[in-house]
Amino acid sequence: MRKSAMHKRIAVITLCLLLAPFIFTTNAMAATAQEIDARVDATLKIFRAQVPGADQYLSVAKGVLVFPSVFRAGVGIGGEYGEGAMRINGKTVEYWSTASASIGFTFGAQSKSLILIFLDEAELIKFRNSEGWRAGIDGSVAFVEWGKAENVDTINTKDPILGFAFGNKGLMANIALEGSKFILLNKE
Repeated sequence: MRKSAMHKRIAVITLCLLLAPFIFTTNAMAATAQEIDARVDATLKIFRAQVPGADQYLSVAKGVLVFPSVFRAGVGIGGEYGEGAMRINGKTVEYWSTASASIGFTFGAQSKSLILIFLDEAELIKFRNSEGWRAGIDGSVAFVEWGKAENVDTINTKDPILGFAFGNKGLMANIALEGSKFILLNKE
């Protein structure tokens, strides 16, 4: 019993130490609307250059949620956070954050870009009207994976929300968002 209580204390202390910079420097880390928009533009440019068929997806999207950088860090217990913009018809309409926590094999830090493409109007409306949309609970995101030589076929896509995650080395495989929470931000 004592070891279990000690492990819990260590886990709580570790989580507090990992999240302290995020909690106490939120205002310092928070990007302005203009900064987010500039980063979203750059991320979409990379997306178009690296992903065959990206323009086809973007042309049929009802909405596109872009997180230029989702930072993940942890030692046993981890967390991730990022800020992005919802674009409809190529224009930013809202700003969102994404956050999640995990317990398990987590060590180190990494950053990824995340793009969610809403192909279904009803799912987009449900997402935008939520007070904290949770992936895997309020809706699911199907991540697109393919080899370098393949092209994306949006005509045969049945999933209402598609996800793309990429880092410095291109598209990432085996990405899941279950448990990630998305919250509307006020960036006036």
